Amino acid sequence: MAFGDFLATMNVYSECKRYSVRLIECPSFLFLLMGFTTIAAMIGTYLIAIRYTEPEFVVILVSGITVVIFSIGNMVVSSFERLAQASRMKTEFISIVSHQLRTPLSSLKWSLNLLTGPHLGDVNQKQLDYLNIIKESNERMIRLVNDLLEVSRIEQGRIILNPQEFSLEDLVQIVINDLAGLAQTNNVRVFYQKEENLPKVYADQQKIGFVVQNLLDNAIKYTKGRGNVEVRVERADRNTVRVLVKDQGIGIPKAQQLQVFKKFFRSDNVLKYQTEGSGLGLFIARAILESVGGQIGFDSMEGKGSTFWFTLPFATISKPSVGIGREHPVNSTAS
Repeated sequence: MAFGDFLATMNVYSECKRYSVRLIECPSFLFLLMGFTTIAAMIGTYLIAIRYTEPEFVVILVSGITVVIFSIGNMVVSSFERLAQASRMKTEFISIVSHQLRTPLSSLKWSLNLLTGPHLGDVNQKQLDYLNIIKESNERMIRLVNDLLEVSRIEQGRIILNPQEFSLEDLVQIVINDLAGLAQTNNVRVFYQKEENLPKVYADQQKIGFVVQNLLDNAIKYTKGRGNVEVRVERADRNTVRVLVKDQGIGIPKAQQLQVFKKFFRSDNVLKYQTEGSGLGLFIARAILESVGGQIGFDSMEGKGSTFWFTLPFATISKPSVGIGREHPVNSTAS
């Protein structure tokens, strides 16, 4: 096997291409090179040591090899530092741009509300239709900006939580009511089942509402034609409650299921239907749940549908561990 074929097998070429750096600056290649150099140095030192008995020669040889390995290691560290700096600059850029976009988008929102309201007189139906299209696009942009701001907080290792006790089954009912229009437009029927007398949970109600809304919104949008979506809230065990959202949609290809919770991921079969979305919702949802001691997962089969679920500890379990109104560290591996 040629060396290039070996690198391709080790997935080094694709990694370096993803980072958009030269091979000699790519951490994966340098790490591999350092490994080969170390192995070659060990074998070479052994062969030379058994042939030459002069300790001075062996010491010089080992010192030279150590310098080479140290130099390659320094190149690896420098490459990772450059990548970390680029990642930090990207996160800061997203945060700054998102903040700058919020002001004009909010101004546009209020202007559109004024134009579509009764204060400036009547508008004809065609004008109102166009204004509503602009209003809907503006709302979509505001949601995207808010998602980008949330992603920047997650990437910086912090998330702002305002926890309180609340009924999870009541929150799910509110979200179902809010998305009733979307379900009707997509010819989807939503069936809700909840276990009685569940203890309350202690978390950020608004953010958990985002998680439920994201899962239900996806289930509705990805159920093409007519179909049903089942939502259940039940006790998972003596300490946790579980929410399940099951659809009869397009499902997720098995080869892509490991990427579901990555930023900007959208499966190939979703793109065929040109369904709107940024690919940030599930990434944010997992970070939110991890920050409050919850978990999220799914089962899916392409063409058959998906079942997404998440769990939260009851208030008696989680309440002492969550600070009120403070930035809460999140797992940096959430990406």
